[in-house]
Amino acid sequence: MQAVILVGGKGTRLRPLTSARPKPVITLVDRPFMAYMLEWLRGHGVEDVIMSCGFEPTQVQQALGDGSDWGVNLRYVVEPEPRGTAGAVKECEPLLEERFLVLNGDVLTDVDVSAQIRDHEASGAAATLGLVPVDDPSAYGLVLCDDAGSVTGFLEKPGADELGGIREYLISAGIYVLERSVLDMVAPERAVSIEREVWPKLVGAGLHAVSDREAYWMDIGTPDRYLHATYDILDGDVVTAVRQKLGAGFLSTGEGLSADEARIVPPAMVGSGVTIGRRSHVGPLVVLGDGVTIGAHTRVERSVVLDGATIGDRCEITDAVIGPGAVLGDGVTVRGRAMLGDDVRVGDGNELAHGVKLFPGTVLGPQAIRF
Repeated sequence: MQAVILVGGKGTRLRPLTSARPKPVITLVDRPFMAYMLEWLRGHGVEDVIMSCGFEPTQVQQALGDGSDWGVNLRYVVEPEPRGTAGAVKECEPLLEERFLVLNGDVLTDVDVSAQIRDHEASGAAATLGLVPVDDPSAYGLVLCDDAGSVTGFLEKPGADELGGIREYLISAGIYVLERSVLDMVAPERAVSIEREVWPKLVGAGLHAVSDREAYWMDIGTPDRYLHATYDILDGDVVTAVRQKLGAGFLSTGEGLSADEARIVPPAMVGSGVTIGRRSHVGPLVVLGDGVTIGAHTRVERSVVLDGATIGDRCEITDAVIGPGAVLGDGVTVRGRAMLGDDVRVGDGNELAHGVKLFPGTVLGPQAIRF
């Protein structure tokens, strides 16, 4: 089976992590985010993957290469301009087989896509949507189906008054099985949305759906979801290769760790060449990238500290993301979903909270911000 992964977006909701790099290659725990999708697909027998790129395609190609590190063959198609989800797939048409997968490139999941493919083949559908249940449908578009699995309609971000009689709230997982003939409905060289223009035309004409009620599914496109995905990977709530690396103790430490008189509480992933000062506390639910330095008497919990970052003495880092190369002085507090970009400089005594974002290269003097 062949797959097209749509990775053309700029990932603006995830800035500043995506200010200098496209979302598919941001680090999630210990590897580029896209590696999780490739490993998951390979586990379902998908070996031929086409990346439909838009924003910073060279970075995507440099980070992922030919896909051999994840057991797949990667090819790249670059959109000349944004053409929507269906338009992006249309650009890949010369490389496509008669049946293939299409996936949104910002989803962490362990959905049983093999079962979805089997269901598609048995139904004889033109396209089959993978669905997952949610408790609160207000932020999503609901997919309505009959008892046979045929899609009967859609409800975009429904209000409470529109939910009467709906037994289960099912949304699109961004995982589709398509027959190549569906692309005949997509006009070339213009922007076309597969969700808003193609699927409605197929209602009653070969649009099928299958739900996976046991699967993990998370769109990582916001800072809050990025952190939640990190926690879930470390906790083993989603099936990934990281779980094996963490082992029974839910802890992985790289070579050259210096942590005399420091405490590391699992689950945690600690990279190579990390230094943790005396009487500091790291974990649980913490990622420390390669070359990170933590000062003395500092506490880091439920946070991600990326490669080469330095955190001073007597700091408190909780529910936060510290970008690569960032430098935090002494007595700094970062909490409450705050996110610091690459090479940020934060002087002594600052307090950052309430989802504040510092973009790459920002410099804060001592005690410039306190919440």
